[in-house]
Amino acid sequence: MKIFSQKMQISAEVDELKAKQLSVGLVPTMGALHEGHLALVKKALNENDRVVVSIFVNPTQFDNKDDLKKYPRTLDDDVALLKTVSKDKILVYAPAVEDIYEGNTVSQSFDFDGLEFEMEGKFRNGHFDGVGTIVKRFFEIVKPHRAYFGEKDFQQLTIIKKLVEKHNIPLKIIGCPIHRETSGLAMSSRNIRLKPEYKKAAPFIYKTLKAAKEKFGTKSAIKVSRWVENEFAKHELLKLEYFIIADTKTLKTVTRKSNKKAYRAFIAVYADDIRLIDNIALN
Repeated sequence: MKIFSQKMQISAEVDELKAKQLSVGLVPTMGALHEGHLALVKKALNENDRVVVSIFVNPTQFDNKDDLKKYPRTLDDDVALLKTVSKDKILVYAPAVEDIYEGNTVSQSFDFDGLEFEMEGKFRNGHFDGVGTIVKRFFEIVKPHRAYFGEKDFQQLTIIKKLVEKHNIPLKIIGCPIHRETSGLAMSSRNIRLKPEYKKAAPFIYKTLKAAKEKFGTKSAIKVSRWVENEFAKHELLKLEYFIIADTKTLKTVTRKSNKKAYRAFIAVYADDIRLIDNIALN
């Protein structure tokens, strides 16, 4: 498996592949890979001749420096896991911060038509400027035909589609379904940091989302939101940061339902000091 640490190398390699008329997919990750990432990689391999998997813990999207420090970095394990999918069709790009930011580790400022101020944007200052900066950079370095993102970060997926549209970047963004553990917990690199009692409690998040979806069929968005808030208020271990029912296009919180719109429920929960997010389509 070819592993690149410098942008010049990976760019040159992709140029060679394109000269041979081969299609290239990109799966951007922050490493600590799990089955959810592998599902993205497999989909990308089905739809492209070669797939670049980037592994980079991006400092500019962390508003919490402690979280950045604790974020798992497991490159050798990640490469071993990718080899179980394909040894010759996956290229790994694992740059150092210097290779990406060239001594100036700051975010660009973006205007995502207000998408960046909803949900996560309210709780994580500057987060989506950091995401926009790194994703745009990867698109410029790799120049893939298609890029793959999981729906667990649905807001991020929506924002990246907006980034591509506003900056006229010539590639297709493909969203992939949330991959879950058998317990229902959405797969996340953070899950490995959960203490046993919190790991046991965490499936309550998805269970509550499924119940909220059922209630949304007959109850108002406000009533469903209150019910979820009450459920978490009673929970001994999990602390709700937010539960929001939003329009999937604008990500704005719903006040009144319309049959012509698609809605999704979004949730962020603290399991001790680990923040877990999830979402579910409601209609």
